[in-house]
Amino acid sequence: MRAIWKGHIRFSLVTIPIRVYNAIDAGQTISFNLLSKEGHNQVSYEKKDKVTGQVLKQEDIVRGYQYEPGQFVIIDEEDFSKVRLKSTRVIDIEGFVMANEVHPTLFDAPYYIGPDGDVAAKTYALLAKTLKESGKVGVGRVVLRDRETVVLLSPEKNGILMYKLRYPNEVKKISEVPQLLEDVQVDKEQIKMAKMLVDSMSKQFVDIEMKDNYQDALRSMIQAKIEGKEVVTVQEEEAPVVDIMTALKASIEKAKKPMEKAKGAAAKESKKTTKETKKRKAS
Repeated sequence: MRAIWKGHIRFSLVTIPIRVYNAIDAGQTISFNLLSKEGHNQVSYEKKDKVTGQVLKQEDIVRGYQYEPGQFVIIDEEDFSKVRLKSTRVIDIEGFVMANEVHPTLFDAPYYIGPDGDVAAKTYALLAKTLKESGKVGVGRVVLRDRETVVLLSPEKNGILMYKLRYPNEVKKISEVPQLLEDVQVDKEQIKMAKMLVDSMSKQFVDIEMKDNYQDALRSMIQAKIEGKEVVTVQEEEAPVVDIMTALKASIEKAKKPMEKAKGAAAKESKKTTKETKKRKAS
């Protein structure tokens, strides 16, 4: 894995040389090219004036901020240089907080952090273990591409995971969701049945298959077209509308079956083991 950034983590007087690695495998995402319909030639991206239709060169384009409808203030490179922040190649930790204090909506892109060299490895390992045992995460700032970014450092196995964080004012409030009512009355019997269903379906996250079925279907479709085979279309089925209590009861019964089957298999195996043990003792 190749590092995309090199610098230091700094908190108080402690400094750790580190390297940052991209945690996302972009190669797993299928991308397409735009082609002309007739000759299947690649299509170039042209920037045009929306009013005149004139094709523009890069030097003919400026950046503007729309402060009123149809009114723009032009911002050039000299203006940007006045607010550009100097990159110090340091992740400055401002404090350590409990992990559950950071709302999930603030999490953005994940990155892996590793020590830069053998000398840094010991201090890096100390920070990773301290975060894990304390249940805390480090929140700090770093300048990336002339812009200050808030980041969070979290323990991940025997290493450290870094997330870029969104600013709270960038995230909309859930209260803005239409028809989200605070005083909706829910039947107690329905809650009881729903809890039973949740309990019957409870499992560890590692046991849930995290597989991108769409990407797999997309690859299969592309391969079929390459080989000149017929592409099979999946028919979408509409889910029937069922009364909530009927649906809950049926769901609970459905969830119980594999559990009962597993218990039965376990009991059968236990009975078999007991018989074999008695047989060995008798002989």
